[in-house]
Amino acid sequence: MATRKRSGSGSKRHLKEKVVQIYESFFRGEDLTTDNATFWDEFFLLKPKIPQLEAEIHKLSLEQLMNMKDSMNLLVSQCIEMLGQEHHIRLVYALQTLSALLITMYQRAAQDSNINIKTILIGTDDADSKMQKLFEHCSVILSGDVPDSLKSTVLKLLLVIATGIDNIDENSLVEYFMQNSLFEPLIQLLCTSTERQHHGYDVVMLLMFLVNYKKQESANPYVVKLSILDDELALNGYGQVITAALNDYVMSTFGGMQGGGGGGGWLSSLTSMVGGIFLTSDETQPVVRGQRNSGGEEGMLLALYEAAHLNRNFMTTLAHSSSAAASSAPPSPPATLPPHQSPPNLSQIQALDNEQPTNLLVTFFQYCSIVMADTRSESSINKCSLCFIILTCIVEEQFANSIMHDQNLTFKVQLYRLPMRHRKIVLEEPPSQPLASTLIDLLVEFIMCHLLKKFPGELYQLCVGVLLRLLSYQKRCRVRLARDWRPLWAALIALLKFLVANESTLLRRHNIFIMAQQVVNIFNLFITFGDTFLPTPASYDQLYYELIRMHQVFDNLFYMALRYSTSDGEFKQEALRLANCLVNVRAIIQHFSPKIEAWLASQNLSTPSEDQCVHTLKSRHDGSMRRGNEGAISAEMAASRLRCHFVGNGCFATPLLFRRKWLLCDFAAISSAMAALRLRCYFVVSFDVKVNESICVKE
Repeated sequence: MATRKRSGSGSKRHLKEKVVQIYESFFRGEDLTTDNATFWDEFFLLKPKIPQLEAEIHKLSLEQLMNMKDSMNLLVSQCIEMLGQEHHIRLVYALQTLSALLITMYQRAAQDSNINIKTILIGTDDADSKMQKLFEHCSVILSGDVPDSLKSTVLKLLLVIATGIDNIDENSLVEYFMQNSLFEPLIQLLCTSTERQHHGYDVVMLLMFLVNYKKQESANPYVVKLSILDDELALNGYGQVITAALNDYVMSTFGGMQGGGGGGGWLSSLTSMVGGIFLTSDETQPVVRGQRNSGGEEGMLLALYEAAHLNRNFMTTLAHSSSAAASSAPPSPPATLPPHQSPPNLSQIQALDNEQPTNLLVTFFQYCSIVMADTRSESSINKCSLCFIILTCIVEEQFANSIMHDQNLTFKVQLYRLPMRHRKIVLEEPPSQPLASTLIDLLVEFIMCHLLKKFPGELYQLCVGVLLRLLSYQKRCRVRLARDWRPLWAALIALLKFLVANESTLLRRHNIFIMAQQVVNIFNLFITFGDTFLPTPASYDQLYYELIRMHQVFDNLFYMALRYSTSDGEFKQEALRLANCLVNVRAIIQHFSPKIEAWLASQNLSTPSEDQCVHTLKSRHDGSMRRGNEGAISAEMAASRLRCHFVGNGCFATPLLFRRKWLLCDFAAISSAMAALRLRCYFVVSFDVKVNESICVKE
């Protein structure tokens, strides 16, 4: 009896799909259209197999690839032609095929610089007309009433073209974006909540890339159009996309902190610190350091900079309040969270309650607090630097400053703070305050947390610059923030103390005299113009108390500046300017220190309390420093200040020992006071000379 042979699975012949067979025949150089006039219509009805298509291209040598140039040009041309049809399947498959071709050729070009992508894919004869037709079809699809998946595929294709080469300026295909602008259809996708939810992230990323193409060399139409954009819906949509991406980063970081527990006292802190020494490295940092896997928020950060830097109208979106849970908020891309990480339990994050209204500034401040916690790698320093540059753009804008200082627009903003042994790990509910106060808290946190051997001097200069601009606005517009200024003064004094203590090490890499001069100028601003923005007269007493209490820091700083200014070293001029800037602070210290010591001797006390020092300051000022009914300076006060020094570096001048709380400091008042003593005062104020001082000549 004959038995039938059963065929096992191993005896079956592996059958290739039709589209794969077409790929193989095509790259062997066969003409597939000879016997089939409708070949391309049928081909684009077959679902493309991207891995097999890429594999066939990678198999080709450089010589074979150049020989396939005409066939590749034909395939790209047919893909572009299919974009003009209304058959959605053919449209999608043509877009996917074209994207795969571009990605693979960009990869080959990265490996071999002799490969010319433009020549192989598009050709040289009618390249401009082909690309013009491609961008016309893309514009029609993005503006038309088509499925969201089709628009998303078009955006992915455009992103592939724009990001194929690391240096976008070297990407010759991006030039066709400049010749065939897609700005209007892209912006329209941001105007409606539905389309913004699906495409907002890709649109903003694409605009960010295009704006940075040769922006310093030629007239970039995307730079011009973004700078004059005044469509409120589009600008709000742009801002909401950025807010959503940054908010995801913030939520995941604060969620990780909540999941880590609230700490277990000093023993837990000690074991965590010791364990971190042996277990962590620069390559792998814990989440609590503010460093996470790179996500889409980095591109959004650059997009925020471009908008804040180029478009003044964008500042209006900073005040656009919305709920984080609103349905109109666009989702950020899945790449923001790693695949193995689940979204945080938002119900546990009381400080980031979705019921709390928020805006772009709130989210950006929270994001900055996380980013600024880590400055140990080059990438984190670059990201932190970009945050400070964006903050600089914001504080230089009048409208943004008015938003941040609006007493009726307050927010509870939970800033990320590095775990330290001297403070609680558990999050405390933040106060409801204007955003300017939140920004000051953010800057104070940065100043106090990075006084390290590897000192990020450039970041500190940016930080102090932001603070100086913020205070200048308050002085100029007479805005008074109801806040405690002592943490800021303590942070600035701690910075000066650190600079003096590590002078020899820091001077090898940084010019610490310039930074110290900026810090001292901030104190001069408080001393001279504090009556225009400090909340109460008691704030002045607290300022003077801090200066006198920490007089050793300023004395050491002055002696350091004096030492370098009297030598012929590299930093002579900067040290001389720093010594001149310290005139006000040193005069206050020298004026009040003997009086406090005399009062202590009369009271048989050795160490005064803060209240006792403040009481002494008040009593000494009440008798010698007061303003008359019409703002004239009393003769007694003028006699105690025969020399009226004016120092500064071009931003402002600071008169010596002017008690602004009781004194209206203007030239008319000064002149009347000097006239009472038969003195004529010549003020020599120059922004260019190295030593600024006034000359008092007795009549």
